[in-house]
Amino acid sequence: MCWGESFVEEHQVTNIMKSRIPLLGLLLPLFLACGEDKLPNLINNNEPNDVTGLNYVEAEGGDFAAIYDELILTLNANSAVSLVAQVDHAANAQSVGSSLRPTRTVLFGNPRLGTPLMQINPQAGLDLPQKMLVYEADDEDVILAYNTVEYLANRHGVAEAATLDDMRDALGGLAAGVGNDNVVNAPDNDVERNEGVMDITVSGSVDSVYANLRAAIVGNAQLSIIAEVDHQANAASAGLELPAIRLIVFGNPQLGTPLLREERSIGIDLPQKMLVYALDNDNVTVAYNDPYYLADRHGIAADTPELATIREALNSLARTAVGL
Repeated sequence: MCWGESFVEEHQVTNIMKSRIPLLGLLLPLFLACGEDKLPNLINNNEPNDVTGLNYVEAEGGDFAAIYDELILTLNANSAVSLVAQVDHAANAQSVGSSLRPTRTVLFGNPRLGTPLMQINPQAGLDLPQKMLVYEADDEDVILAYNTVEYLANRHGVAEAATLDDMRDALGGLAAGVGNDNVVNAPDNDVERNEGVMDITVSGSVDSVYANLRAAIVGNAQLSIIAEVDHQANAASAGLELPAIRLIVFGNPQLGTPLLREERSIGIDLPQKMLVYALDNDNVTVAYNDPYYLADRHGIAADTPELATIREALNSLARTAVGL
């Protein structure tokens, strides 16, 4: 199989990566937004036909719970693959007084296959570990969606990574096997290198910058840490080498739920993530996804009010992490 990182599930902790996964605090973006549920009607939440770099399988008439359980069982049965986190977007929506059809994202990885991408470009760690989004469409079919290998390769400039073919085959085989149907390929994988990636680079150490970032997230009552991934340690566990690269996944369903209600395919890019990595001995970069880029990828209007709040919050966290 193919994927990128380490193991953490719910409240378990390993020596490679530690994770905090609150039962109902597992979602996405940031800060505030309260009050009554004034979200738009569910629309365009069937097949994700037009999403760049997103393959999917449609299980017609499938049972969501049975398919999701089979996905988890299949991942657990493979000793090369480790679960990192499971995110129940529908439960998170309910926790903030909203509603959503069954929708879950699972993060899972294998450092033997993910590490070679990060050896070429540490920024690839922003899209690792791998994710699979499972949701019940409005027509009650079940969709299993995942990012294409070509999308990751183009976005991070890692097309020469030797493990890409294995990743492609394993992801497609997993989705097709669990969904019991053929994979529908993305309409295109046309993404520029660094597209939608925002970053700040400063002098310092990964440990100090990451500690600042983590403290800022923990200090905000609106945010919950979902997972923490030490890519360098995970690579070492597979006998491979990486510079210091650390990922933190965190969220707040107050702002993520409105995006999911508009287009559930965005669940492949949620919760929010920030990557801290060393460029060389003296420089450290904090990288994260521009929420406007994610919205555009999934066909969500740029004037959706939550986007500005999310971008401002992410920018603030990044600046705090680097001491600006």
